[in-house]
Amino acid sequence: MEKRDQVEIAPNIDPRTVARSLYWQGWRITAIGRHLGIKPATVHSWKQRENWDGGSPVQRVAASVEARLIQLIHLPKKSDGDYKEIRQLSGLILGAADRPAEKRPSEHPSPGAEKFIADLTANVPTVDKPPRGQKERGRDAKERPSEKPHKNLLHPEQIRRMNEIFREQCFGYQQYWFEQYQKMRFRNILKSRQIGATFYFAREAFLTSLKTGINSIFLSASRAQAYQFRQYIAHLAAMVDAELKGGDVIQLHNGAELYFLGTNSRTAQGRNGNLYVDEYFWIPDFQKLQTLAEPMASQKHLKTTFFSTPSSEGHPAYGFWSGSDYNDGRPRSEHIKLDLSHAALKNGRLDADAQWRQIVTIHDALASGCNLFDLDYLRRRNPPDKFAQLFECQFVPDGDSVFTFSELQKCGVDSWDAWADWYKHLAPKPCGNAPVWIGYDPAHTGDAAGLVVATAPAHGRDKFCVVQKNLLPGSDFESQAAFIRKLLDVYNVQKIVIDTNGIGVAVADLVKKFFPSVTCMTYTPDVKGLMVLKMQNLLKNGRVEWDSGDVDMQMAFLSVRRTVTASGRYTTYESVRSKDASHGDLAWAAMMLFFQEPLDGAASGRVEIDS
Repeated sequence: MEKRDQVEIAPNIDPRTVARSLYWQGWRITAIGRHLGIKPATVHSWKQRENWDGGSPVQRVAASVEARLIQLIHLPKKSDGDYKEIRQLSGLILGAADRPAEKRPSEHPSPGAEKFIADLTANVPTVDKPPRGQKERGRDAKERPSEKPHKNLLHPEQIRRMNEIFREQCFGYQQYWFEQYQKMRFRNILKSRQIGATFYFAREAFLTSLKTGINSIFLSASRAQAYQFRQYIAHLAAMVDAELKGGDVIQLHNGAELYFLGTNSRTAQGRNGNLYVDEYFWIPDFQKLQTLAEPMASQKHLKTTFFSTPSSEGHPAYGFWSGSDYNDGRPRSEHIKLDLSHAALKNGRLDADAQWRQIVTIHDALASGCNLFDLDYLRRRNPPDKFAQLFECQFVPDGDSVFTFSELQKCGVDSWDAWADWYKHLAPKPCGNAPVWIGYDPAHTGDAAGLVVATAPAHGRDKFCVVQKNLLPGSDFESQAAFIRKLLDVYNVQKIVIDTNGIGVAVADLVKKFFPSVTCMTYTPDVKGLMVLKMQNLLKNGRVEWDSGDVDMQMAFLSVRRTVTASGRYTTYESVRSKDASHGDLAWAAMMLFFQEPLDGAASGRVEIDS
């Protein structure tokens, strides 16, 4: 430690007083111990016993003033500077003592002092401290419960470091989002997949709440998806050795609250704060969402951010993005028509409806410093139309898919609420003893195998509920069979269905060793046609559910198209995928599973739930 940082300690001064003064100046326990030649554990013990964190900031300043004044008074020889300091400190002490108790500075500082203290200690909670001279000892101290620090206490040094991490890990386009946050009340961003939008906005909101004390509200299609925000926030806190406690709501030590909500009106309505809406182009009942969400950030100091990858032009949110909804109910003279091209929105634009719109493609992210992608690999793995949707912010033309977007949207539920009576998302066996079926669509040349786990239709719950889906990369049939085997420890598996094309034959042979009743299928144009008919019937009758935040399931079914066989003689169905791509595998794995029930959904195809 440099000499100018050292404090001269008179031999007759209690080292605890010096240690407390240094602690209140912001010194760390280890630094205090090293400076005074005392074990840090001893200093920490003093801190706990004497409650150095107790009292208001003004009270701690008053205690420091008192200690300094007594030290000066007892100096055997005093300089002119010492006398001047005594007069100044005495004026502060005596001036406060002469006032009525309710007006003393320790309780009611002046507006200027109040602002100064607030700025210095905006992130430090106050805990009342026992009066001086009345320290509790022995039995009395043990019997009286001590004040505990806030469960989510974050010290100024931790907050400072988190802000540093936030700035250090932002790519250029994320830094630009933060700049616009300072200026705009309403941001609406159409973005590429996997460029870290949820990751960034979770951190932006968290640190803003720590700084301002304003609530942050995270709205997603389901609570399961909203918890991605929570996970990113908890990870940032863990980077500075802090643990945040709380479930759907995390209360920070400065009073701000972080809400992680699905679009269920029972849990989401009535909140107030800065609003973040994630993947809104995949949320059902968008008009209901708008009615529910936007009033949460109505006050002029609050801000709103909507962001999403594109889905279909038929989604109700498209009018919100295009500005056509703004025209509803307005005279023609006030109507707007927006240029929604990437060229027009690449750098962002504030429009007449008070929305700041921006499009950020994967190319923009790469140009702005994001080094997380291999563009050539992604092009080889995705056919042009799918690459355009996933990474270049292009919408799927409405009506191209066998399954309509509106039908698929109806399958989405907030699984943590809708399945609460039987589905325990954090349990080792989340479905309990409910029977499930597994569908497996094998990997073709170079792509990934699709695997879907869904509850079997049963008396009392006559729906297929997709509780798990996975894309298993590569062509290692042994590891894929092993993955399926592990699922038997998690679920009450009553049926496994495998497409025996490609490596599916090898996977099926291995699965038969631990699940002899495995069902093997071989696709033909007729079988595919019947599978599609079964799915359409299930959609019509509302008998398929998955979590609303499960964008991959919706995208998989949107990729299924009607086509003709190579001979041109038959109509068949296939996913929009190239030889080296795999976007419909989840859809085919699910339809293969659903197809095991008779086409008419007869009772003979259902099972009883063993309670």
